[in-house]
Order: sequence, then C-alpha cells, then structure tokens
Amino acid sequence: MSRIISGFADNLTLAVPKTGTRPTSDRVREALFSSLDARDEIAGRRVLDLYAGTGGLGLEAASRGAASVVLVEKAPAAAKALRKNVDAVVGRAPAGRAPRVDVVAQPVRSYLSGGAGLVDLVFFDPPYELSAAELAADLAALLPSLAEEALVVVERASRDGEPGWPDGLTLDARKSYGDTTVWFATRDA
Repeated sequence: MSRIISGFADNLTLAVPKTGTRPTSDRVREALFSSLDARDEIAGRRVLDLYAGTGGLGLEAASRGAASVVLVEKAPAAAKALRKNVDAVVGRAPAGRAPRVDVVAQPVRSYLSGGAGLVDLVFFDPPYELSAAELAADLAALLPSLAEEALVVVERASRDGEPGWPDGLTLDARKSYGDTTVWFATRDA
C-alpha cells in the first residue's frame, strides 16, 4: 500500500499496478520530505517526477504545496494508475488552489530530449535495473531543464553506489535508509 503522508491529500491511498513498480516506502518518503521541508524546497516549486511509477513522490510534493508537477512514466499500467492518482489528489485540493499535475506517458530520455521546460525540484527514482551508464546519461539529459540552483533527488539501491554526476550537478547530501540511498545534488550556479 502506498499513500500520501501529508498536506491537503493526507492519508490518501494511491492506486498501485499489480506489477512493474516499486513505490518508495512510507518511511523513506517521510524522511525525504522532512528534509525537503526543512530546506524549503517544496512550496511553490515546479516539480518533475521521472520514472514516476505510482506518482508517490510527485503527488506528495503536490499535496504539500508544489505549484506544478509533471509525472513521467512509460509503463502503460503505471500511467493508468498515475492518472487515477492525480484525479484523487487534485480532487482533494482546496478550492482554487489545486496544483497543475500532468502525466506524460513516454520514456524518460525521450521526454527530456523534447525539452521539458524549467523545473526546480526533480525526483529521479529509476528502476533498480537501470545501469549506472543509463542513469548518468539521463542525468546529463536533464541538465537543460534545471532552473538555477535546482535540486535533483536520486533514489537508488544502497548497493549501487553514488551516481555519476554530469558537469553542472554537484552532490549536496546523501542519506541512507537500509537498502535505499537518497542522493541530493544541486544545479551549479
């Protein structure tokens, strides 16, 4: 079960396809968003959730005050669940204050190469089987879409080690939660 932890959609259960996704655990999501709240990185931000799966990260940001969220997911079953989850979350927003949330059903690299528009906060939670080289290529493809001082959050299996950061992104922090490590990188000014 995956759910929204806080904000206007607090405790809303998200639809999860039977196969093909690996939702971020509530424990990791709660710790991640506590860090982001402490850094004032959510309210009013333009958010991009790559490899969105059920949309747990991007929709959590929407619930907590992000101005807009784009959820990118190529798997048809996950994209269908995403649309259902978006409707449920946006439906809980206070009148006149619903964030803009879009679902893009296409591969991440294809989306990024098409010009994603500027974003302030990026969640990058690819499948664990994505190779280090593919991860590095996706991070490099993301650079043109990053606003000045944007924050990129990468979630990976702890055994995978630190991502290969392209020029233009600098490691800011690393937090481990058992088998999961979350990396924070900032866009160089």
